[in-house]
Amino acid sequence: MTTLHWKIVIDCADPHAQAAFWGAALGYTVEDHSVLIGNLLTAGAITPDLLTEVEGRQAWRTLAAVRHPEEPHDPVSGTGLGRRILFQQVPEAKTVKNRLHLDLHPGPDARDATVERLKSLGATPLRHVREPGGEHVIMADPEGNEFCVQ
Repeated sequence: MTTLHWKIVIDCADPHAQAAFWGAALGYTVEDHSVLIGNLLTAGAITPDLLTEVEGRQAWRTLAAVRHPEEPHDPVSGTGLGRRILFQQVPEAKTVKNRLHLDLHPGPDARDATVERLKSLGATPLRHVREPGGEHVIMADPEGNEFCVQ
């Protein structure tokens, strides 16, 4: 069997705000799709109503993504070809606990500093968990999606 390429997709209200938060939180690069968008506009394949402007460049109105900065990406589309997270706008708000979440692993010596840095980016600590196997902090991103800092 061939290995599969994958990405994590997170439903959200504001994909560009989520991409900015998670890009800063993880040290990831916010993907720039403006070259692809320009090519598609020129070819008449898309219309401007699908777009917005983010930091002076054209971007998809309902989609944004971040990618690991050291992994390859397609220079024409701006799409990461490795570890990436796609944020897609959905009409409904988050209402229950996530069934899937990210665990960040800065290590026990950097946990508290990482929690403080994430708070400064807009995350909210929910609770500190101490268990026989270790401890972690459960946090929520700016839209309330839970994640853990180990």
